Amino acid sequence: METMKAWQVRAWGEPEDMTLASAPVPEPGAGEVRIANRAAALNFFDILQIQGKYQVKPPFPFTPGAEVSGVVEALGPDVAGLAVGDRVLAAPMGGAFAERTVAPAYRVFRMPHGMEFPEAAAMPVVYHTSYFALTHRAALRSGEWLLVHAGASGVGMAAIQIGKALGARIISTAGSESKLEFCRSQGADYTIDYRDESWVDRVKELTGGRGADVICDPVGAGVFDLSMKCIAPEGRLLVVGFAGGRIPVIQANRVLLKDISIIGVHWGAYVHDHPEYLGESQKALDSMRVRPVVGRRYRLDEAPAALRDLAERKILGKAVLMV
Repeated sequence: METMKAWQVRAWGEPEDMTLASAPVPEPGAGEVRIANRAAALNFFDILQIQGKYQVKPPFPFTPGAEVSGVVEALGPDVAGLAVGDRVLAAPMGGAFAERTVAPAYRVFRMPHGMEFPEAAAMPVVYHTSYFALTHRAALRSGEWLLVHAGASGVGMAAIQIGKALGARIISTAGSESKLEFCRSQGADYTIDYRDESWVDRVKELTGGRGADVICDPVGAGVFDLSMKCIAPEGRLLVVGFAGGRIPVIQANRVLLKDISIIGVHWGAYVHDHPEYLGESQKALDSMRVRPVVGRRYRLDEAPAALRDLAERKILGKAVLMV
């Protein structure tokens, strides 16, 4: 039996508790593709899943990781449009932190022209999530004000780039000067340090007192609370995640008084129910010519350290494991 290296979670814990094990090479089933991995990207929810705090709890042992790029190595029955040897990116439902990954074919796409493996691995989840959030959920229009929180994160970076492609005027928040500079390099028109609570007044000032039309919030906690004070009438606040740790409570009177909408962004559930949407999104993203920035690269055996750096907010853009 052919084997491969794969990180395994055998009990709930921290990234450092994972085991780099020898595992059987998986065989693709009907409608599946096996990829010889070249790079796998990290996400904050990988940490939550390892801790047992994520909504998806696979049976033990499981291999984390939901973004990968590599070369098609084998095809299961009933797969069309892909061939052995294709350079691809994919959003598997786990299993990316390994030398090989099996993914449903509808979650596998040929890499955009001119893109290298590390950048391609950094694309599937965060860019599709941000595209879904800004277009399908918020219906962002050209000329509107878009406020992106945690703009130097993977989701934030993607939201800035996609928002710019859609013609929005973009304000981004971040927590250090280097991160603010990164946001500007991605297309943010204005940047604000959200460690100073006066950022609410600055958003109002920049928008002529109106506030932001769309707010992309992957942080939650106090950032969400303060966002309610600088959202425009008929504004849309996108609930993307809770990296700040606390799930906020909504003050319904503010929703009423400004005619605002609080909009959930659960991309994974939507794709599960509408698998064809992934192909449509990837085609749109290819036409926008967006490009992920990989802030740090690690070896596969450095996955725990890479996840720890991500948890401690040391990454600009995306962190990637090189396989």
